[in-house]
Amino acid sequence: MKYAFLVLHVSILLAGFTGVLGRLITVNEALLVWYRVMMASGFFLLYLLFSKGKIRLPIKDILRIAWVGLLLSIHWVLFYASIKYSNVSIGVVCFASLGFFTAIIDPWWSHRKFSIREIAFSLLTILGIALIFHFDTRYQVGIILGILSAIACAFLTIENRRVGSDYPLMTFLFYEMLASFVIMSLVLPIYLKFFPVETIVPSTLDLFYLFMLASFCTVGMFSLQVEALKRLSAFTVNLSYNLEPVYSILLAMVIFHEAKDLNFAFYIGLALICASVVLQSFAHWRTHKKLSAIKKAKVAAELE
Repeated sequence: MKYAFLVLHVSILLAGFTGVLGRLITVNEALLVWYRVMMASGFFLLYLLFSKGKIRLPIKDILRIAWVGLLLSIHWVLFYASIKYSNVSIGVVCFASLGFFTAIIDPWWSHRKFSIREIAFSLLTILGIALIFHFDTRYQVGIILGILSAIACAFLTIENRRVGSDYPLMTFLFYEMLASFVIMSLVLPIYLKFFPVETIVPSTLDLFYLFMLASFCTVGMFSLQVEALKRLSAFTVNLSYNLEPVYSILLAMVIFHEAKDLNFAFYIGLALICASVVLQSFAHWRTHKKLSAIKKAKVAAELE
């Protein structure tokens, strides 16, 4: 069990590093995503070949997964744009609004009842972001992009769950990355026309960071998730991933010394966001515990 938790938190730490690497890589956000999904799809293919996983899928299934790849592309471009227009801490804090948008979009998208509790807790996150937005005008563009990224990720999370559950995880991720690469390849020339760059060829250092991002922080992270899920429940893994923004902010403060660039409003906003995460985690834990108790009681009653 200790090993499983260690693996889980290493995967969360790798997830936290994605924002840091996004800041370190100097190519623009669209090129960054294009290189990331190109490399990651290659690494996932190698993983499937060596592990003898399922590779071939019918065209209709590939097209179904391609829709999720489109959402992934939109989310990642907006997320990295948010970081580049502000900083890692701001980008990650805005991404924390994911819970609020998921609480609103998921019931509407999946035709289920709204959870007033989820929306109420998530409003603390929105209040925290609004506080930062109002009192720190330097990063307003980055904040808007970060919120749009969270909205895109809410749709991505819902569709990942709906579509991804029908396929082996690594096969699904391979086609998701591959679809994202094809989509980005088609969109990139248009994107660069509106947001031109001097060169599309990354420097040697950028290539190293991109390799780290695609291998360790994408394929490695998901592989460790799969390993953790062999010994831990999906509930525990999902709950633990609430620590991802915390890891990202701490890493950014250590590596980029971002603490000196953040004002008091940021820390008040961050405190509200952390409170929202803690309350949501506690509420989910209580619900999970209650459902587990009911399930055990039913099993005991059947045995009698």
